[in-house]
Amino acid sequence: MTAPARRLVGLIGAGIQRSLTPAMHESEAHAQGLALHYQLIDLDLAGQGVEALPTLISAARTMGFAGLNITYPCKQAVMPLLDALSDEARAMGAVNTVVFERDPGRREVRAVGHNTDGSGWRWGFERALPKADLSRVVLLGAGGAGSAIAHALLRMEAKTLVLVDVDPARAAEVAERLNAIYPGRRASHAASAAAALAAGGGATGLVHATPTGMDKLPGLPLDAALLRRDLWVSEIVYFPLQTALVQAARAAGCAVCDGGTMAVGQAVGAFRLFTGNAPDAARMDAHFRSMVAKPSS
Repeated sequence: MTAPARRLVGLIGAGIQRSLTPAMHESEAHAQGLALHYQLIDLDLAGQGVEALPTLISAARTMGFAGLNITYPCKQAVMPLLDALSDEARAMGAVNTVVFERDPGRREVRAVGHNTDGSGWRWGFERALPKADLSRVVLLGAGGAGSAIAHALLRMEAKTLVLVDVDPARAAEVAERLNAIYPGRRASHAASAAAALAAGGGATGLVHATPTGMDKLPGLPLDAALLRRDLWVSEIVYFPLQTALVQAARAAGCAVCDGGTMAVGQAVGAFRLFTGNAPDAARMDAHFRSMVAKPSS
């Protein structure tokens, strides 16, 4: 018998050595009888930044990769290097998944950008906080992940969405782009988390979409005193799973959605794009939870 072709996929990002994405993809592939290898491509280890992207995308294309996941700080920088974008990636202004599509007839390999951030976040959020009040949501971070989540929230009929970013101009730009797509001009921006949470009678929910809280960037993205019992909190950082924000929110009595839910949701979408197979989402989630439960994780 001929052994099945091994699919090569990978993740490009900075400080990603503890990522659980490779294990999730390889385990699900094994369960489906697929041969798949997932390679970490860590810019920090190479002492490089986003300037390495052209070389890395070209090399992956040449080496026969089926696709790549893209994470911080490359989600927007990778876009000009691709041959095409999905409607979702174009609307969100960021790419977190690249699929290399082969056309044997023309002997071409096209790099096509997709985005599973918004759908991945929504997948996890609706399972963790199915009754969350979306009357007034504050979103910290207007970068690649934040932009994608903003789209998801407005599609979920959030009544008001307030963006806060370290770059106020970027927050304003994303808000205007959203208002050009979705009716009601429901998106706006504020200068600070404190202003956003207090304005309009007070926010009902908070989504954190910046790297703050990661192992390499520990800390809180806002003053813990701003958290209150009637505010739900959604975190996107999952290493560590119990970020300073998650701990502070739970101490304040908030309903919390940890970053692991988005990690699994993204992987579910990317696995389908890489392999063409429907993943078992419950199996992938159970595997993820078993990994983060281990002390070594």
